[in-house]
Amino acid sequence: MPARATDVAPSFDPIGETTLLVRFGSRIDASLNARVHATVAALRSAALPGVDDIAPAYASLALHYQPAVWADGGALPWRNLADAVGAVLAHAPGSEQANPRTIVIPVRYGGEDGPDLEPLASLLGLSPRHLVERHAGGEYRVAMLGFAPGFPYLLGLDPALHAPRLANPRVRVPRGSVAIGGAQTGIYPSELPGGWQLIGRTPLVLFDVAREPACLLAPGDTVRFQAIDDEAFGALARAPQ
Repeated sequence: MPARATDVAPSFDPIGETTLLVRFGSRIDASLNARVHATVAALRSAALPGVDDIAPAYASLALHYQPAVWADGGALPWRNLADAVGAVLAHAPGSEQANPRTIVIPVRYGGEDGPDLEPLASLLGLSPRHLVERHAGGEYRVAMLGFAPGFPYLLGLDPALHAPRLANPRVRVPRGSVAIGGAQTGIYPSELPGGWQLIGRTPLVLFDVAREPACLLAPGDTVRFQAIDDEAFGALARAPQ
């Protein structure tokens, strides 16, 4: 029987002189992503010296570190760091993340906020109401932040809602737009170009450089969507964030 992806030992690859890539696989997979986040938690708990930042992705994570701290002995700094990471992983849980946060994202679905909702529902053989119910009824994990500061790639989309990206991406997508792209859903944290299918918008501010932390969501968080009406949207948009 072949080994499960979650049982395979990670590989270590230097990226330049100050970054070490720890790779667990090469595909979008919920179990691999859970292993990434469990590893991030274990490494943060270990507080390895000279590690300035840990950036998780779908099936890998990047350690940004100070080479001088890991220059002992005859081995290259990245190899010394890789050995230390391996020692941490030998005693870390495989795929459990302790106490992830749950964040509820209010969404006004359809209309001007979700111009693709009705055509997408038709494409998928659903009514717009059923599409909204399925989307808001799911539980999602923030697999990673990327593309733009604060943009969450969310795993857990109902397979019935998997949909192709637009053939012609939009030049401007409004801030807070909730969208579907392939097997993922996500939220645009600022006005950006984009080719995902827009189904709604949240009044919450996902990224604010003046806020601490700047990003509302973090990798590993659990996200749920909640459908709201115009009145609730306006009240939340006016409230301090």
